[in-house]
Amino acid sequence: MDTRTMVREKYGNAASSVLNQSAAACCSAALNCCDPITKNLYGDTEKDALPEKAVLASLGCGNPTALIELKAGETVLDLGSGGGIDVLLSAKRVGATGKAYGLDMTDEMLALARENQRQAGATNVEFLRGEIEHIPLPDESVDVVISNCVINLSADKDQVLREAFRVLKRGGRFAVSDVVVRGSVSDEVRRSMLLWVGCIAGALEESEYRSKLIQAGFVKVDVEVTRVYDVEDARKFLTETGVSVDEIAPMAEGKFISAFVRATKPAGSCCGPGCCSDVESRPTAQ
Repeated sequence: MDTRTMVREKYGNAASSVLNQSAAACCSAALNCCDPITKNLYGDTEKDALPEKAVLASLGCGNPTALIELKAGETVLDLGSGGGIDVLLSAKRVGATGKAYGLDMTDEMLALARENQRQAGATNVEFLRGEIEHIPLPDESVDVVISNCVINLSADKDQVLREAFRVLKRGGRFAVSDVVVRGSVSDEVRRSMLLWVGCIAGALEESEYRSKLIQAGFVKVDVEVTRVYDVEDARKFLTETGVSVDEIAPMAEGKFISAFVRATKPAGSCCGPGCCSDVESRPTAQ
């Protein structure tokens, strides 16, 4: 089974779980990505203003709507929008003169998101069916691209970043939450930890993430750590899957993080992949 099929099946099952049972998606035993990965990402004020099933379907590793200032009238695109929580939050912030798009390839998630949109009464929202590697929007059509722990699931991250760059207007902002690997780790440790942290292995190493953004044409690249995953958090799950936590702990400690990843599309004439060198990177804690 290829990665795309695995993602579609897994997240389709998550959406069905929420639609049919009003149960939090990540408490499905089949997902193997429960707390503390997805808990405490949104404040009570944010959650109270949303349909219950939008909150229950959240499977992210951060809160990308907290990453960036959104202005009235702006257009926002959420890559891998799932049940729609970040789209609905963004729609409130850009107001009636703005627009929030959600893009997802899973029919069940789209059905759930559209039901959440209906319940929220959000008229400035549109959910699109498609793959994040092939965004069904015109060039330079959005002000902000967000995403919540989805880019790490793509088998072609270069294509995702090129597409994000393409649809952004000049001066547009890229602001995502994602799982990132810090430093080198063995394939065995990566497979074990990312099975828990990201549900499906695929997170980029931090310097590689930066490099790919630059190659896509972005500037002002910034990776800010928001959470460091501890193997002790995953002890029960890893033990159940046959992994010796005590053996991998020294090799995994501090290596797997959630991060806010920010970048900007140049506002001037330099707006092609690889043509810009004005890259600003904020030092991050070691």
